[in-house]
Formats: sequence, C-alpha cells, structure tokens
Amino acid sequence: MAGVDVRILGIDPSLTNYGWAVHDTEASGLARCPARGRFRSSASTLFIDRYTGMREDLRALVRDVRPDRIGLEFPVFDNLFSEGMYGLFLFTCEALRLERCDVVFWSPLQVKAHARDSLGRPPKWQMMKPDMVEAAKVDTGGKGQWNHNEADAYLVGRLAGRFWMFVEGGIADADLTPTERKYFAGVRTFTKGKRAGEEVRSGVMYREDERFFRWSNNGSPDGGGLNGGSSDNEEEGGRGSDDGRPGCGEEGPEK
Repeated sequence: MAGVDVRILGIDPSLTNYGWAVHDTEASGLARCPARGRFRSSASTLFIDRYTGMREDLRALVRDVRPDRIGLEFPVFDNLFSEGMYGLFLFTCEALRLERCDVVFWSPLQVKAHARDSLGRPPKWQMMKPDMVEAAKVDTGGKGQWNHNEADAYLVGRLAGRFWMFVEGGIADADLTPTERKYFAGVRTFTKGKRAGEEVRSGVMYREDERFFRWSNNGSPDGGGLNGGSSDNEEEGGRGSDDGRPGCGEEGPEK
C-alpha cells in the first residue's frame, strides 16, 4: 500500500447532515480530498424512511466513488439521541456490508485526538467544530470552505487511512505517531492487583470483527459480528493479496 494512491471514504453519520468525504492517502493539497458532501433528511419524514433512504444513498455513493477502504465514526452511548444514532449506525453498516466494504470504526474522541495532534494543540485542548474544520483545511492545503460535518468525515477517513496502511504493511510501527500507535497497536500490562501480569491488547488491529471488518472477503449475511458503539468516556481510546474477489465499491449482492 505504500506509495500507492489509496482512496478512503470517511463517514460521519447524522440524521440531518450525514457527512462524507474521500481521502487520498498519497495526494497533496486539495487533491487529498477529491470529493465530499452530505446527505440530508427532514425530521418530518417517517423515521424508517429516513434510515432506509440514507442507507441507499450511501450504497449509491460507494458505487460512485469506489473507495478502497472505509472509516466510520460510531455513536456515543448514554448521550442525547443515542438510540436514534445507533439505529443510523446499523443501517450504515448494513449498506457497507451489502457493498462488501472493509471498514474500521473510530470513536469521536479518537478522531478529535488525532486531529488535535495534527494541529499541534496541547493534550487537554477541547476540539470544537472550528478546530475540526481547521484540521481538515490544514491537511488539504489550507484553502476552501468546509462544512463541519464534511470536515469530521474527512478526518475520520484520514485516521482510517493511516490504520489501513499500517495493518496492511504500507507503513511501519516506526512511522506512527504516539497516538496512532496507542489506537492501532496498544498493549497494556497490569502491574498490580489480581490482574497483575495480565496483558490486554486494546489496539484496534487486535479487534477484527469487533472494531474493523473485512467485508470484501465475505459478502454473505452470516459473517462476523457487529459490536460498534462506545461509552462517552471511552479513551481517545501487509496489504491483502489480490485474489480477484470483489472489493469495496463493487456491486454487492441484491437485497
């Protein structure tokens, strides 16, 4: 994957402004985000139609932009509208699975921490909407107007791009930032108490079929589980062989 243009579709689900953006891992300037936009739905629309409409909009988008991989921000539990957002998250995952996409999930706090690092902000800096827009603009050459939903989606895609390049051999551990190393490959060993000496692999790379999925290898409905979602206090947390199988963006099975 190193030295090869990889297109990552970043997704920031929302019932009113569902942000998406394409991140090109090897491009520079504005070319790092060749496309971005939002899906919208009205609160007056029947709730199930809002969910199914966005699912089909996402399927059409995937077929249009044909990304290599996906990054998806998942909802925070115990927060306002968490049930509605989790419902949208599930419909989003259904669309990606039907289109046989490989996807990694990131919490909002993880995306914000990665963006904060890229701006050189202090560790305790609270990343607000203007900060996220600034991070997206800086990463793409500092020009143009950005909607904050699209900026969030782009930054989800950028973090996902780094993850996929790492797990597929495009970049090495030495190429990661401390935050990336913690999120991607973190390992914790307890030193006290009953669990002393116990090793916990918290990095996302160790959590396949829980935090990332290779649905390009299994388009059937009976594949891996789905355990996305985070609590509000979650911590800011070689390339697969080309075997001829349909990849993300190729037409999946009909519903």
